[in-house]
Amino acid sequence: MNGETISVLLVEDNPGDARLVRERLAEAPGAPFRLECADHLAAGVSRLSKGGVDVLLLDLGLPDSQGLATFTELHASQPGVPVVVLSGAVDEQLAMQAVQAGAQDYLVKGTESCMGLTRALRYAIERKRAEEQIRRFNTELEKRVAERTAQLEAARQELEAFAYSVSHDLRAPLRHVCGFVGLLEESLGAGADAETRRYIEKISAAAQKMGTLIDDLLAFSRMGRAEMRQNDVDLETLAKSVVADLKDEMTGRPVEWRIGALSPVWGDASMLRLVLQNLFSNAVKFTRPRSPAVIEMGQQAGEGGEAVFFVRDNGVGFDMQYAAQLFGVFQRLHKQEEFEGTGIGLANVQRIIRRHGGRVWAEGAVDQGATIYFSLPISPQTDASA
Repeated sequence: MNGETISVLLVEDNPGDARLVRERLAEAPGAPFRLECADHLAAGVSRLSKGGVDVLLLDLGLPDSQGLATFTELHASQPGVPVVVLSGAVDEQLAMQAVQAGAQDYLVKGTESCMGLTRALRYAIERKRAEEQIRRFNTELEKRVAERTAQLEAARQELEAFAYSVSHDLRAPLRHVCGFVGLLEESLGAGADAETRRYIEKISAAAQKMGTLIDDLLAFSRMGRAEMRQNDVDLETLAKSVVADLKDEMTGRPVEWRIGALSPVWGDASMLRLVLQNLFSNAVKFTRPRSPAVIEMGQQAGEGGEAVFFVRDNGVGFDMQYAAQLFGVFQRLHKQEEFEGTGIGLANVQRIIRRHGGRVWAEGAVDQGATIYFSLPISPQTDASA
């Protein structure tokens, strides 16, 4: 649009109808209309291709027109130009088809309805302005989202690199601490008094704990960068395999395992094994006061394209007001003296599940056990309705 002037292209072969349109526009109050006319379709298409047209008035009854098909082709070639269809026939079905195909309005020539010409043109222009504003807003929003996503990804990579670097650099001084503690213990030999031995044991235990924390932090940072190799994963077989690997942790304890029927999923088998190892190990640890301990893994209905799984135990549970802390790095809800651990296991679970496009959440109550839920994409070979 040139300022407030509305440029109108009329494609019409009837001089009388063209004159009527010109008179209507000349009488219109407010913003002026600038009218250009083409007396056949080819001339209209040629003018339209040069740009600068705000709205098109199109007679579908031109000799070289194919009716609604002509409108469809013109509208597709110039989607930014609103079209008001002119017709010599009162045809409600055609009017409906034209509007459904994208026409702004359908006016019948030579009748009182044509009195609404300027209204139809103004409405077409306002709608065009609104659509342009929406497009600009969406473009700007997409740009901002893309920029923000890139910033977050860069920050994530920088944080992971920092965590990896710090963890790696801490290994050398920690090795020195452990080495000198060993030398000190060897130097003192049997002559060390009880108090000195206690100090050495505390230093050694703290160093070992620090080593475990560093190993877990390194594993956590690597998990964010590790390449995913996704395939069909038999989660039920994988779960039973992980249970078998945990036998040493259950020595001398009555533990009842209940592994239900589980759907195959689409994911990285090694990463999902780590998920189950963390969840099952936690369940074994936090059911230590129970006899027998009951640990269950099952499946429930999920949203389309995903399956929801859960690992439930009858252990010590937790207070739901702290549920959000469960999946944070180094977050613990129990004292170290009660239950060992570094607080990275569930953070790793969340990271892996999210990398698979899934969700993870927890439910529990103090002294009433806990349930960890997670969702995964269903294997392409599996019927999602099953």
